[in-house]
Amino acid sequence: MAKLGKYNLFVLSESPRFSVETTSYPVEKGIAFTDHVKAEPEELNVEVFLSGSNYQKTLDQLKNSMYKGEIMTYAGRAIVRNVIIESISANMDKSSKNGVQVSLSLKQIRVATTPYTKPKTKPPTNSGKKQPIPKGATQAVYHVAKQGDSYWLLSKKYGTSISQLQAWNRYPPTKIPIGVKLRVK
Repeated sequence: MAKLGKYNLFVLSESPRFSVETTSYPVEKGIAFTDHVKAEPEELNVEVFLSGSNYQKTLDQLKNSMYKGEIMTYAGRAIVRNVIIESISANMDKSSKNGVQVSLSLKQIRVATTPYTKPKTKPPTNSGKKQPIPKGATQAVYHVAKQGDSYWLLSKKYGTSISQLQAWNRYPPTKIPIGVKLRVK
């Protein structure tokens, strides 16, 4: 028995593979010159037998784990951490009526992590957007005085009483300066 992630497997055989990558350069005489050796990921071929009435369900679950790239640990005679299922091949013949012999190719992987963290953002504000006017509150409206403007003309144009215009603006009715902002609402 062995365990691959959450799966309990009846193992027939395990074939681990260890290798390195080397860089070689030819020389005039003798063997090639090698200056680089790099370890390759460990690989493990496992022959298992899935049996019982739900062997097809287990096979489907193993395939889903392979398609998702689920990282698991294999613990049998060999122990290999951070492996994914690289391939699955099933051997269905007449000798096994209630099960299937499956070959799993496992490969050790290393997931790169980054020190990058997403910058913290401030909560959204309404700056730069038209601000809502609360009910009951009125937005002040202004008018730039031109030659010939009077409180009487402004009251007719904006529907505000003459006394209210005089209270807001504090200019004498006969001397409204040209170019000043007058509150009209």
